[in-house]
Amino acid sequence: MKDWKRREFLSAATGGLSLGAMISGLGSLTAADVQFNDNIARFPGDIEPLVQLLEESPRESVIEEVARRVQAGLSYRELLAALLLAGVRNVQPRPSVGFKFHAVLVVNSAHLASQASANEERWLPIFWAIDNFKSSQARDVREGNWTMSPVDEAAIPKASQAASRLRDALNKWDESAADVAIASMVRHHGANRVFEELAAFAARDFRSIGHKVIYLSNAFRTLQTIGWDYAEPVMRSLVYAMLNHTGDPNPSTSDLAPDQPGRFNRQRVAEISPNWLDGRADDTATRDLIRTLHTCTPDEASRAVVDLLGSGIHLQSIWDGIFCSAGELLMRQRGIVALHSVTTTNAIYHAFKTTANDETRRYLLLQNASFLPMFRDAAQDRGDLADTHIDEISASDNAANVADIFQTMGKDRNLGARMAYRFLTDGGNPQSVVSQARRLVFLKGNDSHDYKFSSAALEDYRALSPAWRNRFIAAATFQLRNSTEPTRALVTRIESALA
Repeated sequence: MKDWKRREFLSAATGGLSLGAMISGLGSLTAADVQFNDNIARFPGDIEPLVQLLEESPRESVIEEVARRVQAGLSYRELLAALLLAGVRNVQPRPSVGFKFHAVLVVNSAHLASQASANEERWLPIFWAIDNFKSSQARDVREGNWTMSPVDEAAIPKASQAASRLRDALNKWDESAADVAIASMVRHHGANRVFEELAAFAARDFRSIGHKVIYLSNAFRTLQTIGWDYAEPVMRSLVYAMLNHTGDPNPSTSDLAPDQPGRFNRQRVAEISPNWLDGRADDTATRDLIRTLHTCTPDEASRAVVDLLGSGIHLQSIWDGIFCSAGELLMRQRGIVALHSVTTTNAIYHAFKTTANDETRRYLLLQNASFLPMFRDAAQDRGDLADTHIDEISASDNAANVADIFQTMGKDRNLGARMAYRFLTDGGNPQSVVSQARRLVFLKGNDSHDYKFSSAALEDYRALSPAWRNRFIAAATFQLRNSTEPTRALVTRIESALA
């Protein structure tokens, strides 16, 4: 082997150019170009460059750039992780855990839609969510360009103190103390323990119309797919969102309307019978609960649930009433408030099924009941409510197929719902309605709520008993996309990029 001298090696490596000439050809670097921003939270492993790609690529070209990475072998899981992390680092959940922050909240909904889609459409929801993130990122820049900072390492409590410090900070609405406490919890305790601690607080107040508990459930569901290694920044963002009380004084030292149901339900959980998980199914009890929720106060709502449990009514009949009451509000006034009654119920039900803490489960059930009259009143503030009852939906006179249902929805929502109810009561397959509804979201949807609502409603119908399932699906048609709407240009762009 030839004994290369250093000068000969450099000459061969640079094609005969001097090292100085080669460097000068690269252009100059400023001091700012080589500085590393230590005031930004960084992510573990090799996900950081992919997150930066999403952050730094212009909206006009990010779809095509990511498509090239997918074609070169980028996995779905890696892209899902990077999308969630880009959102939590770049989009502030203030002044409300909604609006631009839907770029984060919608990630799990898009993931659920991808899981349920046909192979040829499986990438559409995630690529739509990438474009949605770029829109939210731009809005965040206009509103001050918030970026998640690193955690204060010096203030992180010991593992043995983390849980008590977190509970204390959440009770006091202390953001800085909660931030370091949740970081310690993630590092030293498992995902289940972290969920248990946060589930007790995520639905305690009605601020942001349910988005806090929506974030809780969606964040943990996404982390189950991408891995707990990415949990710390997500949990820091979640706790920051849960402590949002923009415009209000500290809730720990105030008695404010959004907090009042949470306070009386903390006490009311003790009134629930020890054998509350036993009971008998009763459709009449379900109908009575729906009628109560149609007009009652938040206090009366949770009292009605306690009374039903005390009289031996099974949980299934109570959840049937809660789901159907949320769906009924769509029939009374379709739109932003009503759809969140469905997505919030979906999130609370997921938390209810996931937590092993008996007191937290009782609390979540009562809070869900109390939230529904609050959603109804919030909708009333936006306009009149139709005096419509979900238990009075009647089947259309003529039989219809799935295509007819979604075509009619574009002209007459009431008739579309009745046609859907007729189709289902005649023995039509609910999955055929669900599949078409999902596909129309891919093709026609242009808003985070299209994905959030459809993923929630089209999942929840399975949780209802057969006696109420068809009515819930029929009510959902008031908010779903229909086949008369134009296909979005973004769909064509994504398909072209992936071709």
